Amino acid sequence: MSQAILELRQATKLYGGQPAIEKVDFELREGEIHALVGENGAGKSTLTKVMAGVVTLTSGTMTMGGKEVAPRTPLEARNLGIAMVFQENSLVPSMTVAQNLFLGQEKFYNRLRGIYIAAQQFLQSLNFDVVPTATVSALGAAKKQMVEIARAVLHNARIIIFDEPTASLTPEEKKYFFDLVRELKRRGVSVIFISHALEEALLISDRITVLRDGRHVVTDDTAKFDRARIVQAMVGRDLSQTLYAERKRRVRPPGERVLTIENLTMLPMVKNNSLSVFAGQVTGIFGLVGSGRTETFKVASGVMKRDFFHGGEVFLRGKPVRYLTPAPAIRDGIAYVTEDRKVEGFFETMSIARNIYVGLLAKLGRRRPFVLNREAEAVGKKWIDALKVRAIGQDVKVVELSGGNQQKVVIAKSLVQEPDIIVFDEPTRGVDVGAITEIHELIDRLADQGKAVVMISSYLPEIMAMSDRILVSRQGKVVEEFAAHDATEEKIMYAAIH
Repeated sequence: MSQAILELRQATKLYGGQPAIEKVDFELREGEIHALVGENGAGKSTLTKVMAGVVTLTSGTMTMGGKEVAPRTPLEARNLGIAMVFQENSLVPSMTVAQNLFLGQEKFYNRLRGIYIAAQQFLQSLNFDVVPTATVSALGAAKKQMVEIARAVLHNARIIIFDEPTASLTPEEKKYFFDLVRELKRRGVSVIFISHALEEALLISDRITVLRDGRHVVTDDTAKFDRARIVQAMVGRDLSQTLYAERKRRVRPPGERVLTIENLTMLPMVKNNSLSVFAGQVTGIFGLVGSGRTETFKVASGVMKRDFFHGGEVFLRGKPVRYLTPAPAIRDGIAYVTEDRKVEGFFETMSIARNIYVGLLAKLGRRRPFVLNREAEAVGKKWIDALKVRAIGQDVKVVELSGGNQQKVVIAKSLVQEPDIIVFDEPTRGVDVGAITEIHELIDRLADQGKAVVMISSYLPEIMAMSDRILVSRQGKVVEEFAAHDATEEKIMYAAIH
C-alpha cells in the first residue's frame, strides 16, 4: 500500500450557510488513480476545487506529505504540485494552442517559433492531433479538452485532477486519454478522476470514493465495486434495474406527422437527408460523431441554415417552412435543447429564474419588450419546482449549479415556450444517474402528453430504452429505421457503421 500524498479531514465548505461539502474525509495515495463519483450536486467539484486552490475551506484541514497546506489560488496549488483540468474550459480563446500551453511558464524573451516547435513535439508525444498554431476559439470541444489535458501534464504536477475529461472525446480519443492516464501513473503521478460514466471509473481507477449530498459515503478498492454498488451508494437506492431497460416494454403508436424533412442538404455534414417525426412518440436518432444528426435538427429549428440552392424542404404539418433564426421556429412550436449547454444553453452569470424567463421572452418577442421581475420570479419558481432543480435559491447564478441542474435549467428554458416538437440533443451527457432518471421520466411524460419528442443520443442503451422508433444516421443522412421491438444493438450499430 503506497503512502498518502494528500489528505483532507473534516472538510466543509459553506455557501450562504448551506454546505456544498460537509465533514468530508478524503485520501489520495502516491501513484494511484482515484475515481470520485456522485450525483450532480454531491460535492465532487467543490472538493477538488479546494485541492486546486479555486475555493477555500470553511473548516477542516488539507495536508500534503504530513504538512498542512491551504492554497488560496490555482497558482499556489500549482506550486504545491497540484493541477486541475476543469469541466469548464479555462483556456484563453484569443491565444494559440502553444501560447495557452506555456502560459505562466514564459521566459523573459520568447520566440514564437521555438514555442510552436516545443508544443508540436509535446502534443505528438501525447498522440493529440492538435495544431499548435491554431487559435483556441477556432477549436471544437474535444480539441479544447486535449489542450487542457496537455497543459496539466506539461506542468509536471504531482497530482492531476480531471473533472469530466472524456465528456467531449470520441471513443478513439478516449482510448488515447486512458493510455495517457496510465502512463502518468507509471511516472508516479497521482490522478483524481471525476466522471459520470461509471464504466470509465471501473475501468481506469485503483480506488473509488462516492459522495452523496456533500458527504462521504464510501471509499474502497475498485475491484470491490460493480455498477450496481456504485449507483446504490450514489443515490441511496437501486436504479440499476430501471435506468436502461434492454428493450422498451411499451411502444406508443404514431400520432400526427408533425415534421417532415425531405432531401435536406447542408454540406458537408448533411447530404440529401429525409425523415419524419410523429406526435405522441419518442423518435430516437442514433449515429456516430459526424453523421449529421445534430445539424439536421439545427436546420429544422432555425439554429443553422440549409444550403440555399438544392437544400431540400422542411414541412411543419404539411406546410413548407424555412427558418433563418430560431425565433420563428419557437413561435411555431419547435424547441431545440442543445448538446452543448455551457456554450449555447444558458447565460452563466444570470440567475436560474432569469435564464428560464429568457426562454419565454424568446417566444413572446416584441409582445413583451420589458422584463417583468415578478413574472420572471413566478415563472422561474414554477419550473424549478417542476424539474426539481436543486439550488439554494432561484437567484443563484446558473454557473454555480452542478452539471445536471444546469441541464434541467436548459430544458426548462425550452419547455416554458410550450412547444409541440422538442428536440433533445444528448440530453443526459455529463449528467449523473439520478438526474438521468428524472430527465428520462420527463421525456416519457412529454410523449404521453402528445408531444413529438426527438432524442439524439450517442449512447445505445439509452436509445434502446427510450425510443418508440429508432432512426440511424450515417454520413449525413438517415439510412435505416427500426421499430423499438425489432431493434437490437447489433442491428443499430451495423447500420451506423456499414
